[in-house]
Parts: sequence; structure tokens; C-alpha cells
Amino acid sequence: MQPNTSTSTSTNTDVLTDVLIVGAGPTGLALGVDLARRGVDALVLERAAELFPGSRGKGIQPRTMEVFDDLGVLDAIHAAGGTYPVGMVWQNGERVGEHQMFDPAEPSEDSPYNAPWLVPQWRTQEILAARLAELGGEVAFGREVTGLTQDADGVTARLSSGRAVRARYLVAADGGRSAVRRALDIGMTGETVDPNPTLVADVRISGLDRDNWHVFPPREGGAGFLAVCPLAGTEDFQVVAQFPEGTDVDLTPDGIRKVVADRSHIAAEDVTEVRWASDFRPRAALADRFRSGRVFLAGDAAHVHSPAGGQGLNTSVQDAYNLGWKLGAVLTGGAPAALLDSYEEERRPIAARMLDLSTSVHRGEVRRGGATRQLGLGYRDSSLTVEARAAVVEGAAVRAGDRAPDGRVGDVRLFDAFRGPHWTLLALGTDAPGGGAGAAVRVVRGGAHGAYGTGLFLVRPDGYVGWASDTPDGLDAYLGRFGLTG
Repeated sequence: MQPNTSTSTSTNTDVLTDVLIVGAGPTGLALGVDLARRGVDALVLERAAELFPGSRGKGIQPRTMEVFDDLGVLDAIHAAGGTYPVGMVWQNGERVGEHQMFDPAEPSEDSPYNAPWLVPQWRTQEILAARLAELGGEVAFGREVTGLTQDADGVTARLSSGRAVRARYLVAADGGRSAVRRALDIGMTGETVDPNPTLVADVRISGLDRDNWHVFPPREGGAGFLAVCPLAGTEDFQVVAQFPEGTDVDLTPDGIRKVVADRSHIAAEDVTEVRWASDFRPRAALADRFRSGRVFLAGDAAHVHSPAGGQGLNTSVQDAYNLGWKLGAVLTGGAPAALLDSYEEERRPIAARMLDLSTSVHRGEVRRGGATRQLGLGYRDSSLTVEARAAVVEGAAVRAGDRAPDGRVGDVRLFDAFRGPHWTLLALGTDAPGGGAGAAVRVVRGGAHGAYGTGLFLVRPDGYVGWASDTPDGLDAYLGRFGLTG
């Protein structure tokens, strides 16, 4: 791709849109869904002829389940997957013990989804693509972006076909090898988490139970680690195997059958089908910037994780969720363009934190526990956050910048009230502003709440408390920052 420079709109431009999304992975599709429900004209381009076919990002964390609830795909995600099975450790063809992959946690009123959900990535993408189509959105396959230019009014992306697409904003969701990021000359700072190459493949195996995640530790003086996980909602198993540094991994069906047979009691012929296979070397990297002019980086284009912590896909979807409402507010809601500056401000520190967590899990320094669920992430230090209450006891209640918990206020479930592209004002144990808070703000009134305490809490469209106060003073001014009126 050619570097970013200013230029006039190409005469070969045959598509005009508000937002061009490059890449139809979970990030791009989630962003497309969020924009479509906000009435924003967006187009998703995918260089491949079809959606990604593998299971790679298979773990959906509780915070992402909440996002999917809001985006209208949670029922489909639930139907397509299941809980993670208990790990069963094998040695010499015998079961020798169980291994819990994640620290257990029970759901609660404020956190109804408190355990990761297992869905192969290809199925998650199918569900998001179907939702996008339902909302009138579109994925254009076989469209490779080969260059881009931008000016004061928008971005022009050139395609390999010789045509071009003109958009007011462009979002690079085109993966760890992002061509858009390279064209913008944005560097990635990171490290190799593990120099040993890893095989991941989706296979079908006869004679192996689907009740457990089967773990085969390295054999002394022999082959290395192997894990075989049944993929809920399918007939497939995901195979993961690691190799010594410098190994040229054989991705052929016979090569994969040999790895499985050499490292377990499973016969090569019992691997009846290899449906997809890839190899990678775990690394962690963070883009130096998440924005260049009218172009934004999201998902793997902005941060690359080791898969061990189950954070990559989830952090990526949440990038889209953060950016979607802000683009919508600027393009259709009258918010100032400066709102978009908060995307990098809020998401880059989160990505850095999740990269550290993924690496620590990979190296066995921490377990897959509360932090991996991503329910504790928030934006207390954001320029969008205003905590105006006179007294807040640390740890005793929700603060501005925190994730807004679920629960019930009277006969209203809060997640039901939050669901949709609007803001929500909670008036708990205090009076709401007279006449409500504007058409774009839903008001829920009730008594003091265990998780929140008392006060006024303005919940952003992405489910975080943006403003909190004891009185309505300052609410109109805060809403005005986003083109809203009280």
C-alpha cells in the first residue's frame, strides 16, 4: 500500500459511504452492526472470498457477552456455544487427573454472564454477519485495499480492482498484518511471547469423548504438548500443539494426523477430517497510535495478543463497541468531531493492560481468573468521565468511568434499559431532572441500589458510567458535549 498523503477524490470512486471498515473479522463485523443500528451508512470490505473459516478466537469473555447482548446477538451466541469443558489430563493412554482451565465464578445480579463462553470464531463471525445483514448492512468480499489517501473531508481507499471507495472515516480492522496500518506508517511495539511455533487446527476425531478438553503433556524425551478441545455446537475439535523453535510445521492433513498420533493415544486414522489449520508464534504488540487523521485502528490491527488468556477477540470487539457510538454521535448525532479523540485515549491503555495479562497467562504467571473476564475494566481517567458526587467511598459503589452493572430497579432490569444506541440516566434515591433528560436519554427512577448506592448516573451507550452526581447540576453541560440537550 502507498503511504497516507492528501489528494482529491479519485475519479474512479464508485462507492460513497460514511464509514469504510476494512476487514470482516469479529472487530469489523461488530463495528458494522453497531453503526447499522445507529443509522450510519457503513461498508465492510473483506479481501478474502468468504469469512474466516477457523476456530482460532473461540473464547467469549463475560464483558463481551454483555456487548453481544446489547448488539442483539446474544441468543444466537448462546445457542451456538457452551461452557468450557473440564480439562482431562492423559498419560500413556490413561486418564490421570482433571484440570480447571478457568477459576470458577458464579453469575450474580450485577454480572449475569460470569464465565467465558466457547464458540468457534467462524461461528461468531457468521452470527455477526447475519445480524449486520438483518440491519441492512453489507460485507463486500474479494475487495482488497491496496492504497489510501485522506484529506480534510474524508478518506479514499483504492482497491486492487482499480476502483476506489470514498468515506468520511475509515477503520482498519484488517488483522495483525494490517495493510492499512503499514500504509499509515504506524509502528508496532512488542515482543515475542514464545519463540516456539504453535499449530492450531480444526479436525474431526472418532472415538474421543466431547465431555472434556483433552490435555496430553509432553512425553519425556519425546513429542511435545497437545491439547484437543471439543468445539461446542459443532462436530469439530480444536487441536493445539507446540513445537521446538525453528520447526517448519507441517500443516497438511497427514502432518496433523501424525502430530496427534505421536503425542496421544489417538490413532492417526481416527483423525477423519482436517477442516482448517494454521500455525503462529505467540507475540504481543501494541500499535504506537490508534489513529491517524480520519483513519482508526481497531482489533488486531492495533494490538496482537498471545491466545493463552482469551483476550484478543474480546478486546477487539470492545474496541469496536467504544468507537461505534462515538462515530455515530459525530456522524448523525451532532457531536463535535473532537469526541473521536477519546477513542485512542480510552482504548490504548486498555489494550496495553490486556496484552500484559495475556502474556502473563501464557507464561504461567497468573491464572485465568477475574481479570480475564474484563468486567473490571473502565475509563475513570478518561476526559469523558465526570465524577461530581460530594463523597464517594472507594470500592463501596460504582464510580463514574466504571462499567454499569446489571440489576433491577423496581420492575426494570437495567441491561434491558441500557440495550440500544441511547444514553440512560439512573435516578436512584434522588429526583430525576424535571421533564427528563432529552429524547436521546432514557430515564430509570428508583430507590437506592446495592451496586450503585444513591445519586444520578448517566450511562453511556457502551455501558459505562460517564457522569455521576448528587444533583442535576452540570448534567445539561455534560450532555451538550455530545450534541445532546437536557
